[in-house]
Amino acid sequence: MTDFRPRRSVLYMPSSNERALEKAKTLPCDALILDLEDAVAPDAKDAARDAACAAAASGEYGRREVTIRVNGADTAWHADDMAAACAAGPDAIVVPKVDCADAVRSLVATMAEHDAPEHTSLWAMVETPYAMLHAEEIAAASERLTVLVMGTNDLVKELYAEHVPGRAPVLAGLSLALLAARATGKVILDGVYNDVKDTEGFLAECTQGRQMGFDGKTLIHPGQVEGANETFAPSPQAVETARGILEAWEGRTSHVVTHQGRLVEALHVESARRTLSIHDAIAALQD
Repeated sequence: MTDFRPRRSVLYMPSSNERALEKAKTLPCDALILDLEDAVAPDAKDAARDAACAAAASGEYGRREVTIRVNGADTAWHADDMAAACAAGPDAIVVPKVDCADAVRSLVATMAEHDAPEHTSLWAMVETPYAMLHAEEIAAASERLTVLVMGTNDLVKELYAEHVPGRAPVLAGLSLALLAARATGKVILDGVYNDVKDTEGFLAECTQGRQMGFDGKTLIHPGQVEGANETFAPSPQAVETARGILEAWEGRTSHVVTHQGRLVEALHVESARRTLSIHDAIAALQD
C-alpha cells in the first residue's frame, strides 16, 4: 500500500470567499473541496468558478489534495463548471447527486471531451436512497471514479428522517455505500457534521465513521480538522500492535503464531500492514 493517500480530513471551502481560499493554504487538512455548489449564492457562481479554478491551478496548497465541487448536472451552471474545472486540472472534480452508473460514464466522457489531465479523477457524491441502492454500480462504472463522498444531509432529507445521535436513520445507507466502495476498491468519505460547536458529538461521529470503515470525513469548518485527523489516524497502541503482529509473523517457527496471547493469521497480517502504511503515509506529511 505504498501509494496510500491520507484523506482523514476533507474540508469544504466556499470558493466565493477569497479569505477562505487563502486561509486554506495554512490548514492541516488532508484535502480541500473548493465548493461551487451549496456554499455559493446564484449571483456569485461565475466569480466563484474563476476563483476555484485559479486556486486549483496555482500550486500554492502544498501537499493538500485540491478538488473542485461543481454544480449538479441538472443545473444551468454544470456545463461551464465542468469545462472550467477540467481546464484547471485539480486533483479531482467532485460531482453532487450521482445516482447511477450512466451518470458516472457521462461525467467521465465529459472530462475526456474537455481534455482533463490524467491526474484529475472523479469523486461522486452519493446522497439519495436510489444512489444507496445502486452504489456498487456507481462505484464500478469507471476507473476514473476513485472516491465516493457521502451526502448525509441530503440523504436524511430524502428519507424524511431526522438528524439524531448515532445516525440510526442512515446507517443502512452508509453500510450499503461502504460495501460498494470496498467491493470495488474505492475510497469512501463520511458525510459532514452540522453543529460546529458540538465538539463531543462531532468526535463521536468521527469515531463511529472510523469504526464502520470510512477512510475519512468531510468537514464544514476548519475547527473540525484536528479532531478528524486524530480520529482517523491509527492510534499509538494500534501502531504498536501492528508492529508486534508483523514481528511475530515474520519470525514464526511453526504454523501457529500468537501475539499477546491471540492467534495471528494472514488476515491479521494484512490488516497490520494496512495500519502501518496509513501511519507511515501520515508521518510523511510531517516531513
